Formats: sequence, C-alpha cells, structure tokens
Amino acid sequence: MLDRILHALQKNNIRHYLINEEITESVELFFIRKKLDIRREKKVHDYSLTVYRDFEKDGKKMRGSSAIGIYNGMTAEEIEEAMKEAYYAASFVSNAYYELPGGQKEDFLPSSSNLSAKTLAENAKLMTEALFAEDTKEEVYLNSAEIFLEKSLVHILNSEGVDASYSKFTAKGEFVAQCPSPQDVETYQSFYYDEPDTEALKAKVKYTLETTKARAAATTAPKSGEYKVIISGSFVSTIFDYYIDRSSASMVYPGYSNYTKGIKVQGDKVAGDLISIDLIAKDPYSSEGIKMIDRALITKGELNTLHGNSRFSYYLNTEPTGIYSHIKVDKGSKSFEDMKQGKYLHVVNFSDFQMDSFSGHFGGEIRLAFLCDGDTVTPVTGGSINGSILDTQGNITLSTELQKEKGYEGPFAVAFAKVNVAGI
Repeated sequence: MLDRILHALQKNNIRHYLINEEITESVELFFIRKKLDIRREKKVHDYSLTVYRDFEKDGKKMRGSSAIGIYNGMTAEEIEEAMKEAYYAASFVSNAYYELPGGQKEDFLPSSSNLSAKTLAENAKLMTEALFAEDTKEEVYLNSAEIFLEKSLVHILNSEGVDASYSKFTAKGEFVAQCPSPQDVETYQSFYYDEPDTEALKAKVKYTLETTKARAAATTAPKSGEYKVIISGSFVSTIFDYYIDRSSASMVYPGYSNYTKGIKVQGDKVAGDLISIDLIAKDPYSSEGIKMIDRALITKGELNTLHGNSRFSYYLNTEPTGIYSHIKVDKGSKSFEDMKQGKYLHVVNFSDFQMDSFSGHFGGEIRLAFLCDGDTVTPVTGGSINGSILDTQGNITLSTELQKEKGYEGPFAVAFAKVNVAGI
C-alpha cells in the first residue's frame, strides 16, 4: 500500500507530502458487572496522507494543505482520485508559506514500556484484576466496564527525508460506578496508562466508588456566594490547559496570547505556589516527524519555551518542538489535609468542567462537592463555579500529593482563595 501511495504521488507530480502509517493490534474486553460479556481482538492498518500545494496569492508565497485517510481496501484508482481531490482542495487553503520538517532514515525505536514485556492478553488479565480489586461492596459497585490493551506501530514519512518509526503500548478503558440508594446515581470514569499501573487503577476505582456513594446521599446545592474552592482528581489538569495553550505558537502568532520567553505567567506578585510545568515526550516523534524531547515549559512561574508545530514555529522564527500531549507539574506546598482547613467547598465531580484559554475563565456544573462550614462536612450537588485564572493565579495552592491521569502528572488538588459559586 505504501508503494501505491508513493507511486500515485510521483505520477501526479505532488512533491510535498506527509504520510502517517499506523498498525494497531488490540485486545478489548467488555464487562457487565464483573461478568465478561464480549471479548474482541482487532488489527487495524491505517494511512493518513497530507498533501501540500505551493502557490502565490497577491504576490505572496502560500502553502496550502489537505489531509485524507487511505484504507487497505482502496484500489490504485481510488487512491489516485482521492489524492487529486485533496491536492485540489489544498489550493483553497491560503496559509503563508512555511517549511516542513526535514530528516533522514532513522532506526526503529521499540517501546520501553513494561507493557511490552507481556502479551496483550496477559496485560488485559492484569488490568482486569486491578479494575475489580476494590469492587467488593454490595451498596456501590461497577455496573459496566471496558478495557482496551493496544500495541501500535507508527511510521512517519515525508517528502523532506523524514522516515521514522516506533512502537507504543497503552492500557485504557472506562467504567461506570453505580449506587442505587438512597437515590440511584451513576459516575462515569475513564483511565489511560502507558505502563501496567495497576495501583493507580485500583486507587481510581476506590475513589470513584467512594464519591459515587457520597453523591447518592447529596440532595441540596450550596448557597450562592464566594468560597475557597478546592478542585481534585482528573479536573485539576484542566486548569493547566491555560498555560499550555497560551504558550503555544498557534496562539502567540495570531496575537491571541502575549506570552514571550521570560514572562512571569502568574504576574510579579505571587503569594501562593509558583507553577513549574515540564512538557513530556511520550512519543519519540511528533506526527510531523519532529524529534520530541522533554522540555521545561515554566519554571517557578517563568516561561522558558514557546512550543508548536512546524507551521506556527516557522512564522515565529522559533524552534519547532512538535505538539505535546503530556505534562508534568511540580508538587505544591501543602498537603491535601492542610488545604482542607477552615471553610471550603471541595468539588470532586463536575458534569462538565472547562477552561477558556482565551479569557482565562473556568467553570462547570457541580455533580458532587463537600461543603465544610468549619466544623461539619456535608455532601452537596447542583450549582456551578465560575472563576478566572487571571484573578486567582497569584494565590493558587497546589497539593503535595500527586496523581497520574491521561496526559498529566502532578498535584492531586488545587485550591483557589475566592471563587464565585452559583447555588440556591
């Protein structure tokens, strides 16, 4: 198939291109309660082709692009027809000219994950045992779950000489916890690991079962007002999306972000924890074929790196770093227990939680929170929080306890001194 694609590119005189080839083998398990309902094995071979077309517009050199998927069942004629349509479509994409990453033939890089030491079926058995290890109670339980173990072979090839390949392993899935009394509630949770991290999965299940039981007992919303708000668990990483997005070349170049190297991202007066974030290269190459390395993004509140793909980095005349999907945040100054001193609203689950990286506003509807009046802790549900990272980042508190989530390693909890809460 790869030879067919290359032949069609040459035949149609398409000189600039990017081919992403991925072969994924998977073992997939579907459970109803603890009973295995469906077991499935798959092997999928996908190609993605991006073609680039250079032209001039108003005397300025442009480079348009268009991407298509190519599948094993396609004939040579179908591939060529799809390629022609993509090349035609690229003529309408008026991006200013930029250079594509260059490279050479590289040795295959096997995954260093411990998941590679066992078969997919053996890893599936291991993660299944971890998934149900904490599911031991009658009043709250997992009512359904899915586990996917995957091995992928990735190949990146472009017209500028890039020819890189590597393998990667993942263990991922989702489950639903249910507590039928005093009111019937369910909590959805997902997980994603690149190592056989059974302890992290056990802890996630235990935490989800406990909070689902608390949600079943919660009946009222907090009163409207200004609170010390603590956010924990998987929602913490959303806060840091602001800094990742604002330091991206794709936001800096069009002027959506004023970030430059050396800027104090939290301002000059910081009474709380200073933030330190590293960009972690989970894959050895970006989808464009750029070699990925770990990079210090922010160190004690100071920006070190502008990151981005080849196009926007070229426009800014900065080093193309590739697009990162994983960050590591340094732990904070207070334990989780110390953060919960005095009055607070600790939100453990949202129906949706979002960060607007353009405005800095964050918020979401509360599914479950614990309201402490200084003495008594009460589970509450309903209402919403609405805050601004620009107003709160100078007095932010991060926990010393850490967690691992998809795309994130860092503090388990974050506290904001004053955030508006809409309730009853």
